[in-house]
Amino acid sequence: MSENEDDIHVIEAVGRSKIIIKDGKVAEVSVSKLRHCPLAKKFALPVDEITPDAVKANIEHRMNSWGMCQPHRKINGSVEFVGFGASELISCGILSGSLDAAVLACDGAGTVIVTTPEMVQGIGGRMSGLVSTSPLKEEMDRIEQDGGIVLDRAHATIDPVLGVSRAYKRGFSHVAVTVASADVAAAIHAKHPDTFIFGVHMSGITEADAKRLVEVADIITACASKWIWQIAGAKALLQAGTAVPVFALTKRGKQLILDKIARSDRPVLVSGSKLPVYGPELPDPLM
Repeated sequence: MSENEDDIHVIEAVGRSKIIIKDGKVAEVSVSKLRHCPLAKKFALPVDEITPDAVKANIEHRMNSWGMCQPHRKINGSVEFVGFGASELISCGILSGSLDAAVLACDGAGTVIVTTPEMVQGIGGRMSGLVSTSPLKEEMDRIEQDGGIVLDRAHATIDPVLGVSRAYKRGFSHVAVTVASADVAAAIHAKHPDTFIFGVHMSGITEADAKRLVEVADIITACASKWIWQIAGAKALLQAGTAVPVFALTKRGKQLILDKIARSDRPVLVSGSKLPVYGPELPDPLM
């Protein structure tokens, strides 16, 4: 049970469809802004054509398979879902010692501070675009029992700026944070300029905000954003992937991706090129 009377979770996923989950059931799914996404076709329950019914089925599969937005949600994991996703790269940073804490948004808990690669992957590996959430006591208990820190048990507030400040106050010195807003990224950079900023959930971002994010982020995902493709792509030191890539914008961002490659047994093509490089299949449309 949750710690308040409401049990409502709002997420944006699968082409920025707005999904409302209430009392353990999918209550509402909006029409997606995308028709197709190469990443969605690789989900555990693939979404070939992005329709409300397909999105609902995908979200229900997440709820049934690992308890998304429910008290029994799995919080630890090791399975990689995206080669260069935010959780995969941050997990690698904690493993290598270049990072010692991650500030993430978690359904059922809000902003959390995580220090193990298993919890980073368990929380972030299959979650994207959390807008708001309700506190789930059992889940928050397990996070804290496993060494995580929940920022606001009473309300499950999502506040990355406060989360980063709390992480530094707790004594962590190499903090990573995922952000989906230029305002949030700028506020974190202004207060704690050493923070490793990972931009996520970029589809639909404005040109102005894309420029602001690129100025402060270490790594940023292209998603379906034409502006991130153009602006981050032109500035990037490294691009990983060609369909839904991530762009490293700083040397330490580049090094994190290279560390991830070094730890993997998968074959990799390395080739010098002017960036960005567009693959044959992209999200449709880029916006």
